[in-house]
Amino acid sequence: MLAKNYILHSAQRIKPFSISFRMKLFFLYLMSAFFIAAGITHFLKPGVFLGIMPKFLPYPLQLVYVSGACEIIFAILLIIPATRHIGAWLLILLLIAVFPANIQMAVSFYQDKNPYLWIAFLRLPFQFLLIWGAWVYTKL
Repeated sequence: MLAKNYILHSAQRIKPFSISFRMKLFFLYLMSAFFIAAGITHFLKPGVFLGIMPKFLPYPLQLVYVSGACEIIFAILLIIPATRHIGAWLLILLLIAVFPANIQMAVSFYQDKNPYLWIAFLRLPFQFLLIWGAWVYTKL
């Protein structure tokens, strides 16, 4: 019994260095970098995001800045182990909140016969992939 407990305890200590854990950590930093870069872009090129903002939302420029700041802050929370859980959940909520902008982008690109329509449609399932990715980090 004592040997069994020692082996289980040793395996739990080694787990953080497993390949699976290292892969999750790599993608955690990749995802955080993606959101930090996207958030910074909201401030450097707000016009890009104003163009996809649904028309029914008030204060579009302010919402672009708020969503950019949220992306940066939530990505930083995701990096810090003590705040990772809340950062992941906040990213999920943010991704759900901005999904209408991605739909608006696809509709606008379709109506304008924009040659980058395929990118707009690719963003829609990519959003779900990002939500799933953030959900993985609610457990890490």
